[in-house]
Amino acid sequence: MSNNDLLLQKTQGCLYGGAIGDAMGAPAEWRMPAEIRARYGYITDLVEAWSEEDTRGRGHGRYTDDTHMIQLLCECYLERGDHLDAHEFFRRIVPKMALEDRWIPERGRHMPLVERLFYPEKWLYMRWLGNADPRNAGLGNMVNCGAAMYAAPVGIVNACDPQRAYAEAIDIFSAHQHSFGLEAAGVMAAAVAAAFAPDATVDSVIDASLGVAKEGTRACIEALVERAASLSDWREAIAPLREVMREYDTSPDDAKSHRGDGSNHWTASSEHAIEEVPIALAFLVVTGGDYEGTIFGGTNYGRDNDSIAGMGGAIAGAMHGIGALRDDWVSMINSANAIDLMPLADDMVALTRTLQARQLEKAQARNAAFAALG
Repeated sequence: MSNNDLLLQKTQGCLYGGAIGDAMGAPAEWRMPAEIRARYGYITDLVEAWSEEDTRGRGHGRYTDDTHMIQLLCECYLERGDHLDAHEFFRRIVPKMALEDRWIPERGRHMPLVERLFYPEKWLYMRWLGNADPRNAGLGNMVNCGAAMYAAPVGIVNACDPQRAYAEAIDIFSAHQHSFGLEAAGVMAAAVAAAFAPDATVDSVIDASLGVAKEGTRACIEALVERAASLSDWREAIAPLREVMREYDTSPDDAKSHRGDGSNHWTASSEHAIEEVPIALAFLVVTGGDYEGTIFGGTNYGRDNDSIAGMGGAIAGAMHGIGALRDDWVSMINSANAIDLMPLADDMVALTRTLQARQLEKAQARNAAFAALG
């Protein structure tokens, strides 16, 4: 990548990388690996819908609510023209979800996104109607990856600063999630921010993620990274990674049931972790950071595979830039979803540069103040 536009290429890679991963996993979302093999073999392209009778609008490059929410959060940042906190996030994103009609390819019509979202994402809307304090509105929500799935923009505006990305994500997403669901959002934002470094590597992204991760999320990532380091083929890694994840995951192999020990897998815990972020990072390790291998692994892992592949794609896309993505995949995302993410990437780059300049100015002023203190 040319250094002249490295930030732009990485931002484009992050947005389109995540969208492609999301769309690739979507047709087989919540299918198990054996089911995926029987239907598609291994998914290594933007495939057709699962069946004519059970399409759910998926397939052929259509992405899911993950990518729609990423776009909404980008719009919130751009309209604010600054970093977000829980209050600004809450008051801006909920009206976008609930009151603005958007083209939803899965439904084939314009509609409020809130009608498409899963229950833990609808929680934002319900808490907004209840006039909840944004800083604790996420308390009581079902603990899942609903915040982490669209945390990438927090990493973009905090490019190269994973600690600040983590802190900002924990702040804003406290309006949406709690416990290890909130923790996952912070780690995802930190991983994306770390991937923006010009010399970013798999090791630097993992180190940044572990540098902020707490409790069960940290233990889970450590265990998965250790296992992933002994693997080099994303196909062969699927079963071993799931075996490690099972100890930390609150969702059973049959995701429609409970774990079998009487516990509720939607509740808070200091020992557990959501599956999507740690598994995405593990596939990054298995593939040595390869973009395509990372999203292939996430897609064929099954379960919540659109989110896993979308998160892995956003991180790997930020590491390598838009040049690592197939042109035909980018074109298919645009046509299937009636979208062009390039202008959004341009605007996010301009905002990120502005925020960095402001941060530098504040740091210089603080340094001068400290010097005056003697």
